[in-house]
Amino acid sequence: MLYLWVIILKKYSMAEIKKGILGGFSGKVGPVVGANWRGKDIIRSTPKSSSRPKTDKQVVQQLKFKTAIAFLTPLRNIQSRFFGADAGVKSRVNLATSYFINNAVEVEDDLPMVVYNKVLITKGDLTGFQVLEVVAEAGAKLKFTWQNNAIQGNALATDKVSVVCYFEETGTFEMFEEIAERSEATVSVTLPSAYTGMETQVYAYLNNELQTQACNSVYLGAIALL
Repeated sequence: MLYLWVIILKKYSMAEIKKGILGGFSGKVGPVVGANWRGKDIIRSTPKSSSRPKTDKQVVQQLKFKTAIAFLTPLRNIQSRFFGADAGVKSRVNLATSYFINNAVEVEDDLPMVVYNKVLITKGDLTGFQVLEVVAEAGAKLKFTWQNNAIQGNALATDKVSVVCYFEETGTFEMFEEIAERSEATVSVTLPSAYTGMETQVYAYLNNELQTQACNSVYLGAIALL
């Protein structure tokens, strides 16, 4: 006998396959679809098609969602560790996507636009940077400086500094994870020379040594590489 634990997710019902002769499966079988969801074998009913035209609100939401997925997919590894905390059926990646759609993307004249100063790469309660600054240097380099605030809040001298750069022109990210410690108060990164002359959106964040906490990422603006 097949035992099912029913989970309601949005408007579709899903059921986890606990045990039985069928086991887990992937793909569509009759009126149900099998998949592996967050490490669990589940089945759900196939969505019903609708002939109703989408409302303007639905079209806008769809545009925002597509933009969110395209922008955030390269950040998935970072956000799966350092964006809030798992909340029921919502993973950290789900939370990051929801935040992005609601805060960091706008649609004007049917064109979705990322609002870079509202993007969060990480989200958490670790004490963040104090007086963080960045300047461009020759050779496609970025030099970061900050004050060592290891005595503030839950900050530690060993907290790790990471940098994320996004190039709108190419639609690509360059990520530099755990390249310095909070106590060092400075670090430089060298980007590929192909980016020389391009503008990059720059973000930085801190996480603790155990990778169990992170601060809210900081947006440092659009910087032209030299």
